[in-house]
Amino acid sequence: MNKKHARYLVELFAVIALYGIVLVASLWLLKTYPDSPLRVVIALAPMLPALLLPVVVVRYLRRVDELQRQIQLEALGFAFAGSAVITFGYGFLETAGFPHLSWFAVWPIMGVLWIIGAFISQRRYR
Repeated sequence: MNKKHARYLVELFAVIALYGIVLVASLWLLKTYPDSPLRVVIALAPMLPALLLPVVVVRYLRRVDELQRQIQLEALGFAFAGSAVITFGYGFLETAGFPHLSWFAVWPIMGVLWIIGAFISQRRYR
């Protein structure tokens, strides 16, 4: 693993850890003070550290070489299109009686497809 990738992982895990801490605090506050006038602000609080995720990803893409950028572009394209097809298709299944799928499912689908896309693309170039 090179320095650029290691730095990306440190930044990524730091953002994920911060998100987790704020999420736990937010859930605790919502449970402890369910009628708080700040409940919307508290519920959205985990989004503040989540906003750092695109910053981390873009910083990583700016640091890597052209080949790694191409691999990540293909992986993100695969994840974007695959997520659209899966979520759109499941939306049709919901009209046929399948259980409602929460929006929380979209990011894990996209993340898994990003990993799969990166694996496929890396195999192509290496």
